Amino acid sequence: MTDRMEAVAKLRTGISGFDEMALGGLPEGRPTIVTGTTGSGKTLLAVQFLAEGVRQFDQPGVLVTFEETPSAIRRNVASLGFDIAGWEEMGKWAFVDASRGESEEQVEVGAYDFGALVSRIDHAVERIGAKRLSIDSLEAIFSRFADSGSVRRQLFEVAAAVNNMGVTSVITAERAHDHDGISRFGVEEFVADNVVILRNVLEQEKRRRTVEILKLRGAPHRSGEFSFAIDPEAGLTVIPFSLVELQQVASSIRVSAGNAELDLMCGGGLYRDSVTFVSGATGTGKTLLANHFAAAGVTAGERCVLFSFEESRDQLFRNASSWGFDLDAMERSGRLQIVCDYPEVASLDDHFILIRQRIDAFKPSRLAIDNLSALERISTPRGLRDFVVGLAAFLRREEITCLFTSATATLSGGGSATEANISSLADTIILLRYVEVAGDVRRAVAVLKARGSAHDHRILEFRIDGDGMHIGQPFRHLAGILSGTPTLLSAADLAQVTRTLVLEDEEAR
Repeated sequence: MTDRMEAVAKLRTGISGFDEMALGGLPEGRPTIVTGTTGSGKTLLAVQFLAEGVRQFDQPGVLVTFEETPSAIRRNVASLGFDIAGWEEMGKWAFVDASRGESEEQVEVGAYDFGALVSRIDHAVERIGAKRLSIDSLEAIFSRFADSGSVRRQLFEVAAAVNNMGVTSVITAERAHDHDGISRFGVEEFVADNVVILRNVLEQEKRRRTVEILKLRGAPHRSGEFSFAIDPEAGLTVIPFSLVELQQVASSIRVSAGNAELDLMCGGGLYRDSVTFVSGATGTGKTLLANHFAAAGVTAGERCVLFSFEESRDQLFRNASSWGFDLDAMERSGRLQIVCDYPEVASLDDHFILIRQRIDAFKPSRLAIDNLSALERISTPRGLRDFVVGLAAFLRREEITCLFTSATATLSGGGSATEANISSLADTIILLRYVEVAGDVRRAVAVLKARGSAHDHRILEFRIDGDGMHIGQPFRHLAGILSGTPTLLSAADLAQVTRTLVLEDEEAR
């Protein structure tokens, strides 16, 4: 009973984002089954588990490979910065090569000598003092057996032997389908104390990689699927969409949105670590506000990154110059970086990693993305929601002031998938709308929300000229602007509205 009450010690894997979802790492001294279909990232996880052990924790590791040769593995992961050959020379890494065609142990079904294999593994572990072990993959051997009962018995033997070695191990297993059974033989998950599932699912013609911890026996962990990406430079990276705890410090310092009238509407500016969401139809001024926001940062001596997912650099520079912004000079000052890419050049998870890499390298105080709606083309609604949640959490943690723009579905101002996903996360929501007045198309701006701050509740008219945005007077004679169906108030209604506003002003004083 005492043993059951003791907390299970965990070993940090060092894989970005994984230890957060595992609440500290994998249970120490136990085997973990990692299952997935072909191409889901099993081998990479097994190799990276060992590589991060050497790089971050000085823990030697042994890789048992049944399918790929050691030379192929060394070559495949060299681009990730895993110097396996160098670690072998240092006595930090060892291979046990059981790959077909090279191993002297290969025999026919029913006669495979697991005792000899276990002896080889044990010798390698002892020789380098390994703390970690990866086996990739036993499926190559188990596929030779006629029934699942034989597989289960042999797997029990291997798991027991690995436990006796005192190492924390990862054992990969193949599964036929992403959502049909845990593993190919249906017994692996019952033998192991811990099971991790990797998926690479095609949904609505879009690929989405996820990782799920099915169980960590006797140890807590986050439940559900979490997105991950395979970074060409960092390897497998779990996107910490919902893993960042709400512990970031809330700043009371205000910064300018780049427009004095808009700052007043927001209660004196934007909070330094806030998320601002600008929603409007195409042409209402979303990109202009992003330019105002970036220019204000440069003027204040801050660094800013501007991501554009719809316009090329030449288009962005030309349009900005018509409003009086010299983006080229701002970039040359070293305080602004502009990144222009079509969403289709990478997956949503890859875009998240690219944004994070840019932030890590440039250390900006501000980030603007114009516009998030373009990412709907490469994402499912669930994937886009996770992206927005994770990015907002990451930016808040880094205390970066950020501004996101999003296009409405219709010119009159209808909602969008992006708007539904981010509205509850944003600290400040700014709506831009077209307004028809006596046959003339005008523009309106409203601050719908300003978390933690008093703000202007009026809907104000604004115009755009060669100096940018200019906010003017409120629309007192119209109703229904935000719904996209403005109507002219009657004289009686307008008089009643005026009286109500006067009374409110007197009570406020």
